[in-house]
Amino acid sequence: MNAATVHANPGARTRGLIHLGPIAIPCALGRSGLSHAKREGDGATPTGRLRLVEVLYRADRISRPETRLPVRRIARDDGWCDAPEDRNYNRAVKRPYPASHEAMWRDDALYDIVVVLDWNWSRRRKGRGSAIFLHLARPNFAPTEGCVTVRPADMRAILRRLGPGAALRIG
Repeated sequence: MNAATVHANPGARTRGLIHLGPIAIPCALGRSGLSHAKREGDGATPTGRLRLVEVLYRADRISRPETRLPVRRIARDDGWCDAPEDRNYNRAVKRPYPASHEAMWRDDALYDIVVVLDWNWSRRRKGRGSAIFLHLARPNFAPTEGCVTVRPADMRAILRRLGPGAALRIG
């Protein structure tokens, strides 16, 4: 299988479903819903075909995810730059880092499994949004800052089914 489709729920723009063949997986979306014109900090989940680039995981908390995608362990000093003017905008960085960035090693479990999505990643444009991931959801499926989130068991099911070249079709 090469793609999964993500749609917002009618009347609940911050919640959606990921359709993976015959399976429908509940997910949380950005606090501003879906957007065709994603901008840094707008809280929207971008629409389009977002390729699954690599899987990151916390080896101190969970076992290596079963997947055919590239997999890398998250280290304590891993970060992700979200400063549009920085040369490493929307790239993994090592902390401490002088520009604005997000810590990938978190106290909560949200980044215990993270899939880097190819939003503004392979061809970056300043201010078009950074750190758009598929990652683990809060227990109440609270809205995200633009990511797509799922329960841990659902993440593992997605990763078992999708391999190299796979994408999320959002919108």
